[in-house]
This record gives sequence, C-alpha cells and structure tokens, in this order.
Amino acid sequence: MASPSKSHAFASTIKPFTTASGKEGQMFSLPALARKYPSVKRLPRSIRIVLESVLRHCDGVKVTPEHVEQLANWQPNGARTEEIPFTVARVLLQDFTGVPLLVDLAAMRSAAQRLGKSPKKVEPLVPVDLVVDHSVMVDYYARKDALRLNMGLEFKRNHERYQFMKWGMQAFDTFRVVPPGFGICHQVNLEYLAPGVHKTKDGLYYPDTLVGTDSHTTMINGIGVVGWGVGGIEAEAAMLGQPVYFLTPDVVGFELKGQLRDGVTATDLVLTVTEMLRQHKVVGKFVEYFGPGTASLSVPDRATLGNMSPENGSTCGMFPVDERTIEYFQGTGRSKAEIEALEAYYRAQDMFGTAKAGEIDYSEVISLDLSTVEPSLAGPRRPQDRIALGAMAEQFKVMYSKPMEAGGFNRPAEMLPQRVHLTRDGKVHGTSMQEPRNGHEGAPRSAVEMVSNKPTLASAHSEAVGLHPVPKGGYDIGNGDVLIAAITSCTNTSNPSVMLAAGLLAKKAVEHGLKVNPHIKTSLAPGSRVVTEYLTETGLLPYLDKLGFDLAAYGCTTCIGNAGDLAPEVNEAINQHQLVCASVLSGNRNFEARIHPNLKANFLMSPPLVVAYAIAGNMMIDLMTQPVGKGKGGKDVFLGDIWPSTDEVNQLLKFAMKGKAFRENYAKVKTEPGKLWEKIPEVKGQVYNWPTSTYIAEPPFFDGFSLGGTGEAGGGTAIAGARVMALFGDSVTTDHISPAGRIKDSGPAGQWLIAHGVQTADFNSYGSRRGNHDVMMRGTFANVRIKNLMIPPLADGSREEGGMTLYQGEGAQHGEKMSIFDAAMQYIDAKTPTVVFAGEEYGTGSSRDWAAKGTQLLGIKAVIARSFERIHRSNLVGMGVLPLQFKGNDSWESLGLKGDETIDVTPDPQLRPRSDAKVVITGSDGKRREIMVTLRIDTPVEVDYYRAGGILPFVLQQLLTD
Repeated sequence: MASPSKSHAFASTIKPFTTASGKEGQMFSLPALARKYPSVKRLPRSIRIVLESVLRHCDGVKVTPEHVEQLANWQPNGARTEEIPFTVARVLLQDFTGVPLLVDLAAMRSAAQRLGKSPKKVEPLVPVDLVVDHSVMVDYYARKDALRLNMGLEFKRNHERYQFMKWGMQAFDTFRVVPPGFGICHQVNLEYLAPGVHKTKDGLYYPDTLVGTDSHTTMINGIGVVGWGVGGIEAEAAMLGQPVYFLTPDVVGFELKGQLRDGVTATDLVLTVTEMLRQHKVVGKFVEYFGPGTASLSVPDRATLGNMSPENGSTCGMFPVDERTIEYFQGTGRSKAEIEALEAYYRAQDMFGTAKAGEIDYSEVISLDLSTVEPSLAGPRRPQDRIALGAMAEQFKVMYSKPMEAGGFNRPAEMLPQRVHLTRDGKVHGTSMQEPRNGHEGAPRSAVEMVSNKPTLASAHSEAVGLHPVPKGGYDIGNGDVLIAAITSCTNTSNPSVMLAAGLLAKKAVEHGLKVNPHIKTSLAPGSRVVTEYLTETGLLPYLDKLGFDLAAYGCTTCIGNAGDLAPEVNEAINQHQLVCASVLSGNRNFEARIHPNLKANFLMSPPLVVAYAIAGNMMIDLMTQPVGKGKGGKDVFLGDIWPSTDEVNQLLKFAMKGKAFRENYAKVKTEPGKLWEKIPEVKGQVYNWPTSTYIAEPPFFDGFSLGGTGEAGGGTAIAGARVMALFGDSVTTDHISPAGRIKDSGPAGQWLIAHGVQTADFNSYGSRRGNHDVMMRGTFANVRIKNLMIPPLADGSREEGGMTLYQGEGAQHGEKMSIFDAAMQYIDAKTPTVVFAGEEYGTGSSRDWAAKGTQLLGIKAVIARSFERIHRSNLVGMGVLPLQFKGNDSWESLGLKGDETIDVTPDPQLRPRSDAKVVITGSDGKRREIMVTLRIDTPVEVDYYRAGGILPFVLQQLLTD
C-alpha cells in the first residue's frame, strides 16, 4: 500500500519512530490516537492491532471515521452490534482449501473474459502464500525410505492439482507456493513467512495481520500477530480487497500465573486450557493471554496454545510481542533489520511486553496457575474432553459400555476383554477373553522384516500399499488396542520441547529394551524440515526409527485423516467383531471417522506420550501405575523410568533454535523446490484452459453471471414449500458435512469417479479433489458417522450411520431411503427447496468452505439450528444459504419434527441483521405451527453478500465494474 496523503482523516496520527540502528520509519500511532480517544490506552492488544488497520485504511467509503471512533471506544461489556471492517496484510492458504479458492479465482477470470473484461482485473491485492501440506499420506511407514515413497505417491496422485497450482503461480503476481515436502503451513508461517511488521516503499510500517483458509491459522497468535481461520470464501474476498467484516468481539483475558512443573508439557497445558475455555463458552470471542506466567512460556509453547483456538472455540488466542518474541525471531534466523523493526514498532505503539493485571480492560478474566497442570490427553471424539493421564485406563473401560449420547461406545461390558487372532493367511480367527497386554509381548520388528516365506494374497496387498506383512505366527488385537500412533500436526511438531522429549523418551525406551508391536502404524510427520535436522543433530532420530517412528512425511498426515489404511485383515477384524480400537496422535482434531473410519477411539496427546502409548499398545494400561512394557531380561519398565526431565529437554533446546539452520532450510523454497515439483509441466496464460480432469473443474458459481444482476438468493425472498433433508443432533462438525478423508466406491462420489474411468485405487481423498465440484457435492453429508435422525432407530435402539435420508418428494419414491445426494438431485429436478434442522454447535471444526458450497449445490436453502460455529455460519451466508437460529428452548425435537413436514420461511424483507424470521411448519396431517427464529445474517455487509447470491458474485461485480 502507498503511504497516505496529508488529506487522510487521521493524518495527525502519522508519527515517526526509530530502530536501534537509527533507521527511521513512519506509523499510524495509536498513542497519538489516544489523545483524542483516551480509552485506547486500556484496549486489549488484539483490539489495538485491529484498530490500527481500521485507522490506516480509513478511506471514507469501506472504512469510515465512524468505524475508527467505534473501535477506539470499545467497551469490555458493550452491546455487540457494530461490525469491524478489518483489512488484513496477507492471506495464508493450505492446498486442500487453497486449491478450490484458486479454482474460484480462475473461474472469475473465465467469467470476466466471457463478459469482455480484462481477466487481470481479478488479481489478489495482498500477498498470498499457499503451502502444500495436506496431500501426503502415510502409505509407507516404519521404514527408512518411507518419506521418499510417500512423496512419490503424493506426486503421482496429485499431478493435475500441482499443475494447476503452477498455473496460478505464473498467472497471478502476488501468489506464491511453498512446494510439497517443506512442512505444514502454520509452522512454515511461524518460522518463515511471518515478517513481524510490514513496510511500504515509502517507509510506512504496520503490523503483520492475516486470515488463513485453515482453522489453525491462529497458531500465529503466538508471536503477537492477529489472525484467524476463515473459509475460502471469505479469504477470496480478503485477497481481492474486501475487508473481513466481523462483529466487535468480547475479549477474554486469560491470566497465567506460576510455571509448569517438571515433566508437564505444553500439550498438557493446551488440553487444560481447551477444556477451561470450552466450559466458559468463548465462541466468537478473542482470548488474550497475560500475567506473570506468560513470560515462562516460550514462543513455541505460546504457538501451541494459539493453534488450539478452534478447539477451545475462540476466534483467536493472542500473546504479546515481548522479549520472548525477539528471542524466537533471532532463533529462527530473521534478519537484524526485521527484528529491530519489530521491537521498535511495538515499543513505539506502547504494545511491547506482557500486560500486568489491571492494565487492560477485558470483558472477563480467567486465571490459571500453571503449576496445577497435570499430564493429560483428550478424547475419544472431541479435543475439549480432557482426561488426566492417571484416569485414562479406567475411563476407557467406563466409556466402552456407556451410551453413545453420553460419550461412550455402547458395547456390552462383558465383551471388553475380547481379543481376535489374525494369522499370516490374512484370515480373522476365533476370539478369546483376556486382559490387555503390553505392546512388548508381540513379535519383534526384526522378525517381520526378515520374513522370507512366499507372501499370501493378503500380505502382498499390504506390501503394495505400504503396509507390513503379517508376522510369522500372527498376532491378536482387542478393544482399546492402539493401531495408529502418529507424531503429527503443526500443533506439537512446531514445539522443540515436546519433540525433543519424544526423542529422549524413545532413546531411554530403546536402551531399556522396549519395542513397539509391528502391526501398530507408527509415523513421524513433522511440520518443518528443521525438526528432522535438530533430532538428527542431537542423535535422537535413530531411536525414534528403532521404535517405528521413521520419518514418513512433512505434512499434516494423520491429523487430517491422511493416516493411510490399516491392513485388510485388521479392518475385517474390527468390523466383524465391533472392536473399539484406538489411535494416539499429537494433533488437534479427533472427531468421528477423521483419523480412520474404523477407529472409534482417538486420543490427542503430547509426542512423548504418543511414543509411550505405542510401546504400551493399549489404552487400558495405566501408565501411571503399570509398566509400559517389559525390557531387557524381562524387567518391568515404568513410564517414570523413561520420561525425560525438563532439564534434560532444556539442555538440547540450543540445537533447535539455530538461526543459520532456519535460513538455509527456507532458502531452498526458492532455489531447490525439488525434482518431483520441477517435473510437473507448467500451464501458461492468464486464463485457465480447463482441461478435462476429475481433480480440477470450472465450478458453476458464475453460470449466468451478468454485470448488474443479483444471484439466485437475492432479494430476501421467502422459502416456500421446502422439504426436510435432514434432522441432525448436536455437534455436527464440518467433518460430518464437508467431504473429507477416503472416498467409498459404493457412494455417489465413488460411483461418479468409476463412471469417469477412475480406478478405486486412484480415488485419492476428498481433500485432494476439492477442486472438482462434481465429486465434492456428491460427498457432502456423506460422512460414515453422520446420523440423520429422521431415519427411524434400528431394532436395538441405535441409529443408522451414513449420509442417508428419507425422500419426501412426490412420486413412487416418496418415503424411500436413499443417499442425501440422490434425494437432493430429485428435489432440484422438481424445483423443491430443502432445509436442514440441527442442534447445538452446528458446523464446529475445520474452516471448510465446501461444507457451505456443497450445501448450496445440493439445493438446501436454509439451515435451522440451535447454534452455529462462527466460520461455518459465515460461509453459509457467503454461499447464499440462510442460517436461522432457534430462540429460547425451541428445537426440532421440542417441536416433534419427524422430517415429513413442509417448511415455509419468511425472513424480514429488509434482511436486517439478527432480525426475526417466521417459520411455518405444516405436518403430513395438514396441521400448521408457526415459530419465530433469529436470522443469523449478522452484519450489513452480509446482507449485501446474500442479496448478490453470495460473496463470490458480489466481489466479482465490484471488480468488473470498478
């Protein structure tokens, strides 16, 4: 951006500042603004950074002096009715969400060309970085060449997607790609992309701010950067010059006191804070950490907390810029000029250092004494369900027979000890009843590697997909058994203290003679190459290798459902005997069917605990009182024997924060992207040529688009005669709604791919096919664990799982059970609108724009729920779908809905934000009931988006008529 002229409404706040080296710069001074608005001095830091953006971009049109005044006078407990136009400095993308965004931009250029306009009018106005991190899968594991083999498969599967990304790099001036194999977007962002402060050519400095198309963009809050995850729909608008609009938030102050005890990890702290903030209901609020305990946390510790903001429900989780931030910038190889500018700028803005109690006005304050944090894990389905390590074994036994609605697995208690034997012929044999055994009692890894007998069909298949053959003599699995153990995800692999702890624990375990059963799928997938470098330099990597945690990938892998498959005989045993088996991962998400469709119990924990549970082999082994396993000479080895002390970890931290290593690593992004990447052919031109592809296709969002027109949803028209597509319960996540994970060959998406000549083995994942709307709309609401409660219970009282519905349209198929996609196509053909009903927290989870895009393409006009998660509600509006919220204690259950009703919706004609809307429910017997709901179009700009048919046609109208 150019420096503002003296005619700027707040030109008097432009002030100089000087760095330690004497370099001068200019800034929009918040202390100067405080002379007019004294309350600025007591604003939360996060609000001040947003205020600076509003102040700097005040142009009298999109951002007005009134906006500046409103935010400068923010009240801790004021009414939240005003929207903030927040213009961010940059946008961060990962490939799963970034590719559909790039597809939309390409479609905009095609639409512009059809209308005779210059395609170059569609161009990102702020820097955009796409980090390819979501595509690699753990097909090969526990072998030295796993990384090479997994990347080879990744490039084979994603050739068309990567070719499209390369087109984007040459077509758009401000679009960069960090190729596969460098790391996870949030860790790369933290270590490399984030500049601290930005500078214009004219010497105007301003804070780094961003939005990202991934929920965990909030990891950047650990270095004092305001940023959070949005859907790709909002991100496109931000890229193309639109402010990100959001309601003025509450800001919760989180006071940290004391420090963590020896042996307690940052992960334990994160799970504790996640539980606390979920209980305090901070959805839609900012959280800001302060107090004396803050200084004891390193930036990686802070970033781990920031990363989990989506799990605790907050919009962001901010830390201050202070001495710890400067240390981190030095340790990650930032230049002297960058570091000096960061410190001088924040000191000049009176925002350097940790705030003390009473210095800032917060909406409320929560306190935590760090010394009270205990070793923890979370699961089996939600990140906020923390379990103390010492309670895990007993908790699993209780959960096994608890009802599903109470967080259990609804299995007969007498079946808990069941174990199933699997043999080398790939068959599942009879069961036995016995207590869970420690992992050390299985066949040693070397015995598997040296098998030379003729492979069976089952083992040959396993080898073909990177799995290990069945060991001689077979093995058995049972309830509570750990089958996937993954050190994965940016959440924890960005934190050297927990990664070094994992390496130290592995070293001690190997020295004690402990092993991991070879049928457990173990993997190490760091978020940065630097992790491998310091694990190698400290001599710890070989010990992880010996336990099966060989380097498998640089990417999200298991955390996003890319764990790869289990052996066929294992899947058969689980399904045939209804076993409740487990995964353990150092990730941030463990929602149903996310990690693997057949693993019902999934637990989040620190990397060293992942290693410990892999060795123990079962969740019902109490690691606080029972041996982890038997070591040399059959001696019992306890967790305390191998758990590293804080001092042991701290002695190695110097190897992890070496500026030269970071500089050399990230220099390769430009100079050495890799042979596999370089072999991808480039497509030239400013407009994409849309070759036939099952990965990339021009979406229908701009079909019939014309300048000056309104979209299909425009005008605030009522919804008449709608049918009910689904009745959902609470906590339906975007993992349930949006296509994710494996594509089933029996489902609509799989059948479409087969019809287009794609073999089942080449389906890849839904995430990799987000650039093709034909695949994605067929996978919407197709999650294997989703429960449409309009389908009657089964004979045993349980609910059927999978994306099915009862078709309520006219004709012979009325009342027939079919897939939601098939029903949607029949409703669309009959020009019958549909609606969805749901409970609390609808749309919780990842910032998946396809959860809204797919909803729109299925012809669903409204979602009526008890409450919505922030990003998904916004995305629904952005796609022209009405989010409506029940009032008071109303719910579809209290109304006695069955799903065979007809629904009419009449919103306020002006679509006033949060106004009342009338819903008329007509039963199959003709009886009518009328209720009022709240229109969850929250801001005036969202009204404009909805009237235009969504944010994409709204922005394109602006670009082409500007």
